[in-house]
Amino acid sequence: MKIEVLSSDKNQVEFKLVGERHTFAQLLKHYLLKHSDVEFASYKLNHPFDNETLFIVRTKKGKPSKVLLEVNKEILQDLADFKKKVKEAFK
Repeated sequence: MKIEVLSSDKNQVEFKLVGERHTFAQLLKHYLLKHSDVEFASYKLNHPFDNETLFIVRTKKGKPSKVLLEVNKEILQDLADFKKKVKEAFK
């Protein structure tokens, strides 16, 4: 996956996830919308065969890049917890 920042200011960032489609984008959007500082988060693919996902994140306060890093940590923690539960379930 590659990230290309298209525009960035105090409360909004637009970027492309190159090499990604709905799977990761939907996960990221879900976690972003749960974050208390996020006002808006969405993505789109311009064409059904696109391999580039356009993302827009707007925050109520704080830098969008900081929120993205916080959400990344939360996703990684939840995945680690899930991995642990799967291992326990299938001993």
